[in-house]
Amino acid sequence: MALHIWRTVPRARLLSPAVWARGVRCISTDRRNRLSKFWTPTGGLNPQDAEQDESHALLLRGGYLRQAHSGVFHLLPLGLRVQNKLETLIDKHMESIGASKTSLSSITTEELWKQSGRYSANSELLRLKDRKDSGFLLSPTHEEEITVLVASMVHSYKDLPLRLYQTGRKYRDERRPRQGLLRAKEFMMKDLYTFDSTVEAGLETYKSVRQAYENLFDELKLPYLVADADSGNMGGKLSHEYHFVSPKGEDNVWSCSSCSYVANEELVEKKTPEVPPEVKTSSFTFTGISVDRKTAISIHIPGPSDLAPNTSPSWDQISEFTNLHALKKATPDSIEIDTGIESSTLSSLLPNTTSSITITDRTLSPSPDAYDLTITRSGDACPHCPTGTLSVQKAIEVGHTFHLGVRYSEPLNAYVSAPSDSKGTKRVPMQMGCHGIGVSRLIGAVASLLSDSKGLQWPRAIAPFEVAVLATPQTDTGDATEVYDTIVGEGNKRDGVDAVLDDRPIKSLGWKLKDADLIGYPVIVVMGRAWKDKKEVEVQCRRLGFRKDVPLAELKSEVEGLLKQL
Repeated sequence: MALHIWRTVPRARLLSPAVWARGVRCISTDRRNRLSKFWTPTGGLNPQDAEQDESHALLLRGGYLRQAHSGVFHLLPLGLRVQNKLETLIDKHMESIGASKTSLSSITTEELWKQSGRYSANSELLRLKDRKDSGFLLSPTHEEEITVLVASMVHSYKDLPLRLYQTGRKYRDERRPRQGLLRAKEFMMKDLYTFDSTVEAGLETYKSVRQAYENLFDELKLPYLVADADSGNMGGKLSHEYHFVSPKGEDNVWSCSSCSYVANEELVEKKTPEVPPEVKTSSFTFTGISVDRKTAISIHIPGPSDLAPNTSPSWDQISEFTNLHALKKATPDSIEIDTGIESSTLSSLLPNTTSSITITDRTLSPSPDAYDLTITRSGDACPHCPTGTLSVQKAIEVGHTFHLGVRYSEPLNAYVSAPSDSKGTKRVPMQMGCHGIGVSRLIGAVASLLSDSKGLQWPRAIAPFEVAVLATPQTDTGDATEVYDTIVGEGNKRDGVDAVLDDRPIKSLGWKLKDADLIGYPVIVVMGRAWKDKKEVEVQCRRLGFRKDVPLAELKSEVEGLLKQL
């Protein structure tokens, strides 16, 4: 029996690349990439199947993924190739800064999150219920777990710096999943965690990570913005966001027309004009309340010039006149203002408050520490240059870098011994950073940026295949493989051009062309009439608007020249 099997293996390699009998799909066995042996279930779905999101509809129709449940998706072979290439690109740039790859469990515990101070019963944490009520969570991020892990094994400053990263599945109890991969319950993320022994070393690490991120996004050859950002509940005082500008984005990113200033909605500032003391500025007051209902909060802001005299806006209109992010920062740490409370509820609760505070806009206050509480509008002056003005764009956040400092190392007891001034040693908390890239989110964002009415258009770095060779059913099998081999190189080297041969004989050339446009290969090589008449192929690049008949001798250089631009 074993001998019989052994003798049949070599024979399989001698079979034709694909054998189709009565429309039945068979598998070829050579090493070339062929669509006859690669599952690409394209078409068959309407845009309405993708929640009215065109780019997500194209990912579905292009055979990249299918929805399993609300906010949960299965990746199909094409989608997995894109994800794997993106992960390879990430690995390359993480290795450039000396980071080691790990794989952490997706399961964490409520107890650990309570220890770090991040647990909330009302948050979007996705909870697991087991027979022991263990309080398990499906991790949306791994700061707690990685900190405890490192603390258990690293005890001396001599073991630092340490840079660890992983790419894995994360989970969020999303209230309303939408826009496909952009807002899902289950998603892929890359997380890098850095550990240093001093503040100075931690900041240098942060700079090197930022440079690695910029190198990574540069390799995609797509425009992006790097914005100053607020750290939120992640902790720390220094962070930056990485955005693709897109009307489908949920973030507002402000940028200057003259200098490099870019900031997100939480951190944007504007230059406030100096008001002479003798000029009286009109103002009005909002009165809010703290979350614990104990403190009344009076908020004094200057009245806009277009506001009618004696107008008194209600609390429901506060977001039209006040920067709520700045207001929260101006509120003392011990008090949390409830910005979402209804006016009717607020009026019934204010008489029962037991204390009060006042927050005043900087134009109305003599204090140098007062905040600018007014709304930033397009055309406002830039705070960092003399001539620039600010404008806002919708954007999709695809990455974020945080310098955490001791936000997690102190509560989770991640200390190392370090030299002290008295020639002995002392225990110091590790300086940490965490740096994320939304892998599945980035795939959805790129699809959104580059798609058109015909289909997707991938950048070379993450395209499922860089080149597709399309042959008619009548094209000789040897001719098709000759064109493929010319592009890929001798021996079908895996480190050369990543091409695929569409050798499905039951599909017409016209159907293959539409299918290739839908899938979004960067370059398409067509063996049509020109090949039959004069042994030339038509090279197409939809993204560059390129179409040209090319002889076989020039094909490789022509294709490589196009790919360098993508």
